[in-house]
Amino acid sequence: MKKNTVTEQLLFDLLKKNFGYDHFRNNQKDIITTICDGNDALVIMPTGGGKSLCFQLPAITLEGTTLVISPLIALMKDQVDALRANGIAAAYYNSTQPFEETQQVLENLNAGKLDLIYVAPESLQLLDAHLTAITINLIAIDEAHCISSWGHDFRPAYTQLGYLKKRFPETPLIALTATADRSTQDDIAEQLGIAHAQKFISSFDRPNLYLDVRPGQKRNEQILAFLDKHPFESGIIYCLSRKSTESLAEKLRSKGHTAQAYHAGMSPEQRSKVQEDFINDTTPIIVATIAFGMGIDKSNVRWVIHYNMPKNLEGYYQEIGRAGRDGLPAHTVLFYSYADTIQLRKFIDQSSNVDYQTAKLDRMQQYAEALSCRRKVLINYFGEFLQEDCGNCDVCKNAPEYFDGTVLTQKVLSGVARIKEQEAMGTVIDVLRGSQNAQVYDKGYQHIKTYGAIKDVSWRDLQQYVIQMINQGLLEIRFRESGRLLLTPLANDVLFKGKKIQLAKLAQPKAEPIVKERKPKKPKGTLFEKLRDLRAELARDANVPAYIIFSDASLKDMEDQEPQTVKEFLEIQGVGQVKSDKYAADFLKIIKAHLHKPKPKKPSKTFEETRSFIEQGLSLEEIAEARQLTVSTIYNHLIRLHEEGIEIDFYQFIQPVEIDQINAATSKLEEPEKLKSYFDFFKEDIPYWKIKLALFLSKKTEKN
Repeated sequence: MKKNTVTEQLLFDLLKKNFGYDHFRNNQKDIITTICDGNDALVIMPTGGGKSLCFQLPAITLEGTTLVISPLIALMKDQVDALRANGIAAAYYNSTQPFEETQQVLENLNAGKLDLIYVAPESLQLLDAHLTAITINLIAIDEAHCISSWGHDFRPAYTQLGYLKKRFPETPLIALTATADRSTQDDIAEQLGIAHAQKFISSFDRPNLYLDVRPGQKRNEQILAFLDKHPFESGIIYCLSRKSTESLAEKLRSKGHTAQAYHAGMSPEQRSKVQEDFINDTTPIIVATIAFGMGIDKSNVRWVIHYNMPKNLEGYYQEIGRAGRDGLPAHTVLFYSYADTIQLRKFIDQSSNVDYQTAKLDRMQQYAEALSCRRKVLINYFGEFLQEDCGNCDVCKNAPEYFDGTVLTQKVLSGVARIKEQEAMGTVIDVLRGSQNAQVYDKGYQHIKTYGAIKDVSWRDLQQYVIQMINQGLLEIRFRESGRLLLTPLANDVLFKGKKIQLAKLAQPKAEPIVKERKPKKPKGTLFEKLRDLRAELARDANVPAYIIFSDASLKDMEDQEPQTVKEFLEIQGVGQVKSDKYAADFLKIIKAHLHKPKPKKPSKTFEETRSFIEQGLSLEEIAEARQLTVSTIYNHLIRLHEEGIEIDFYQFIQPVEIDQINAATSKLEEPEKLKSYFDFFKEDIPYWKIKLALFLSKKTEKN
């Protein structure tokens, strides 16, 4: 394909006009530029990281039609609905469509009226003749890990896709997936014939996800307690068996929750109905096997629970990635028991690649048993090494007791180095403990300097310490190479640069007591609730999921920014020209009505409640959590109290240096009258309420 000259300004213009965003996320612009220049790309980007935009924006930039290979009909429909809502010509083609619909799709395709055509690999051959007759500007293979038997969701139909690059050698091809270790990445590139494709590996860190692992005892009671703390939120519970999904869903319904089961034993019609109810917020809770979720593009899933431990970290990471796709906080819970491990090992014994799959399960078990920051464990697994603990997981929130393990760690790392990084964990431990078994002696490891260097630590305890070192990113496991241990760059800091290492003592952490709490009442009257009600009404009228209209993140941005004009509405995250034309009037009407309610003569009960929390010395965040409101709403309460003549010490919520920073930014902004200008200037590190407060206090000082 001839290279296209695409300017950076054009990309930004199309990004705002069609998708409603002012900025690209990490790697997106470089990926899109690479594609527009006619080059292949392999993209590894976490769920919710913006993979789809990497082929959707080139599709409307380049001349012709983009072919998208997608594994599930539901996923295609979701993306096509979202694209059409943004004014982009897209369609999907599959064997389940009515004849008239497929004919219309083919007619539009042949006439060059489609920017994107989605098709499952099983239906690709049916389009073959039509594809050769039109201009294909890009081939996008979504969920590309499905092509690899090394991956966690292998689909035989994907193996046929290797012919596409041969058939369209001049057309750029982009392969995208959220979860693929190095072995799977190499396999994807090889099978698709894009061995020289540029790799784009985005950070796997999803800081908005709270990572929580709990003991597997009394799971049902724990789940019910969890749901009491997270009412009115959408979530998914993953179970290992079909029977478990049905029994748990029934249990939840008996306790007043709206929940449905989902598994492969149900008819296609039943599964489709359950999925539609979830997407449309009719059923907020789904109890499912892993067959559920890959086709879901729902942005407002607020939690994911694993009733049983998954068989590998790739699958686990993809499944928890279905929560918080809008970037707002989300909670993930994994219940762990050794019985789950035994059951999964039985499944693996009946499969191919037993050794490889067992190694993956071992790594999953190590994550569940980790006594150090879980995010480090998860991110390190994908080859990304974090220096600092995340502060947003159960271990960081309830840290175990640590000791200085630097010397112990140095001995282990030195041992790995002296056997030239050729052995798996078991042999490394045998050597370090001075074991006199045949494998050690046959390879002459009894002669190396670190042989027997840690013989005073039991085999099982030393194994746990080595697992902690792996979890901290000091060692790496090569699964396709007999599970041998390798030193990472961080290991050199420990061996040669004096880096200290803390290891957790091996006492088992105590399970948190289960506390039955009264289910809080649904917050009424907040702007967010009013906007969400309007969104639901518009979604019903349009017969699309609510998040297709706007995501929760967009509604939150509206609540924070409180736009008053169409121009200000266009500044909201996720609002492009098409959606502004459709929805600005309706949403602005709600916002204006909310802001211009008659002021009460006396502070209302809700404001007095906020005032009482202030007097108790709580922070705005603590008050917002206690009252089930947003921080921005609590800030507005303070302003209202101030207007009613009540003395408020605003300076307890903001530091003078922050006020100075915000004031200093005013002279550097092109549009200082817009809160979003400040928000973007500070790279989203300073929340809207604090920007408002700083500007309010500055004006107050000027008047005085």
